[in-house]
Amino acid sequence: MKLQQKYDELIRTARSAGIQNLQVREHENVLYIDGQAPSQQVKQQLWDIYGKIDPNYRSADVVMNVAVASTVAPAAQEYEVVKGDNLSKIGKRFGVSWKEIYEANKTLIKDPDLIQPGWKLKIPQKA
Repeated sequence: MKLQQKYDELIRTARSAGIQNLQVREHENVLYIDGQAPSQQVKQQLWDIYGKIDPNYRSADVVMNVAVASTVAPAAQEYEVVKGDNLSKIGKRFGVSWKEIYEANKTLIKDPDLIQPGWKLKIPQKA
């Protein structure tokens, strides 16, 4: 508990900055802080606070294992065209415009008014 008091500013910032799955625990005179930061900027903010409390990082009494949340966009879905489909109808089903579907499938679709049953189209994620 003594280390949690020493690093109170660091812990409070981690909580208020939205660190997900935050775990703070002391074990054998070491404070462990684990979680997932929403951005690299938030992670750096934590390190800056730690550096302010222990400028030369000589205490060796904190282990911060904070990863940065992935910013990779979700992969596009795939949809198999059935008889009677058109890009507008498919777009409505997935909440995207027919133009977005067309742009994502330009290598397959030469004319947006002519799509064929059996084609597997990539459906982009909603922006």
